[in-house]
Amino acid sequence: MTNYARQERALLADLLLLQGPDAPTLCEGWTTRDLAAHLVVRERRPDASAGMLIPPLAGHGEKVRLARASLPYPELIEQVRNPPSWGLMTNPVVDPLANTAEFFIHHEDVRRGNPGWEPRALSPEFEATLWRTLKLISRASLRKLGITAEITPTGLEPLRTGENPQVHISGDAGELTIFFFGRQRAARVTVEGDPAAAERVRTARLGV
Repeated sequence: MTNYARQERALLADLLLLQGPDAPTLCEGWTTRDLAAHLVVRERRPDASAGMLIPPLAGHGEKVRLARASLPYPELIEQVRNPPSWGLMTNPVVDPLANTAEFFIHHEDVRRGNPGWEPRALSPEFEATLWRTLKLISRASLRKLGITAEITPTGLEPLRTGENPQVHISGDAGELTIFFFGRQRAARVTVEGDPAAAERVRTARLGV
């Protein structure tokens, strides 16, 4: 069974090296160096990565991230490529669950940070893997917005989040993943239905 988290990690590390430390990404205000430092801190410094979820710790987390970003760029990317074997987020049990969507999204953050990109052709198995994760994320995001929807990934079973959907959202599972992780403008996704609800979904701060 393919470990898509490991696959996306390797592709992202290659692309980060190719793009260099100062290339733009879809993460507002972050260059490739900033994004790489975020990934390393997330996996190696749980005390600092907690700042992403606990606002009072955000200052400490950013200080640690900036310190990591000051490393020589090739060394930083080597730490992205080779995480701790038995880390909290990177052990063989948790890695596929915690990192598949994470590294897919950040791979696309770098790919789509510059003009001229096109969506990748993902295997049906990878699309299905992303969709299993996305069903939970999309349901939670739409519940927070108070919007009911039917989400239809190409070639996969649709998801309804309530009766009489206000919006219909469709696209490949990879594009829907990008959309529901807060990169709506960079996702090739169709949103139809009630105009006000559709606009809210397109512009809301989605993701975790």
